[in-house]
Amino acid sequence: MNKFLAYLRTETFRKNLIIAIVSIAAFILIIFFSLRFYTRHGEGIPVPKLKGLSVEEAIEVLESAGLRYEIDSVYQMDKKPGLVIEQDPDARTNVKMDRTIYLTIITTNAPEVGFPDVFEMTFLEARAVLGNYGIKIGDTSYTSDIVRDRVLEVIHRGKRLSQGDPIPKGSTISLVLGDGKGASEVDLPNLMGLTLPEAIFALRGSSLKPGSINYEGDITDSSTVRVVKQYPSLDSLNKVSIGTPVDLILSNEAPIE
Repeated sequence: MNKFLAYLRTETFRKNLIIAIVSIAAFILIIFFSLRFYTRHGEGIPVPKLKGLSVEEAIEVLESAGLRYEIDSVYQMDKKPGLVIEQDPDARTNVKMDRTIYLTIITTNAPEVGFPDVFEMTFLEARAVLGNYGIKIGDTSYTSDIVRDRVLEVIHRGKRLSQGDPIPKGSTISLVLGDGKGASEVDLPNLMGLTLPEAIFALRGSSLKPGSINYEGDITDSSTVRVVKQYPSLDSLNKVSIGTPVDLILSNEAPIE
């Protein structure tokens, strides 16, 4: 121990210590300045503002600034396809030359969704469901149905849609809704050869009513008379409005063909 302490007091030790300190300091300075040179510390260019530009314009700006780029895409309705909506890093951020700038653009191809089951829903219910699927409602038309505003048919590009059919997100469809009035016309029944009670029963079952009732020829038995003529006749009409009166002519004779 005494020899070690004595060595620390020698000139040789002091020279070696100074050489070691100088060498370490020089090594640290060399590393520091080398890293500054390698990383170009303090040097950089501001990232240009790219949001709102078309992807072609953004690429041209980045290439002229010596920057690289990577592009991701998303779909948004009511946005112009090819528009830059996000960038990373943000505009006016200082970056090194050849830095990669990440862009998010609006894709031109809308993803497809399965058409939801909106049939038998009311218009308000269907509108809420379709909105969640990103589907727009265009024209609406009405047809005979007992329920007002009930969705009966869905039309897209001239074709009827069914539940689960693929449709591009953002598409516009047309709805056929019920008018709440029911059918305005019914089939005219054939009453020929029926007895009067049978004919009246058939008319009421078709939402029609008996009109004038007349008899033709000699009536030998009123309980056996049958319809031989009806007006309107099936020769002239197949359908009539609800509540239309039908005139009847009855006879004991055979119905006229």
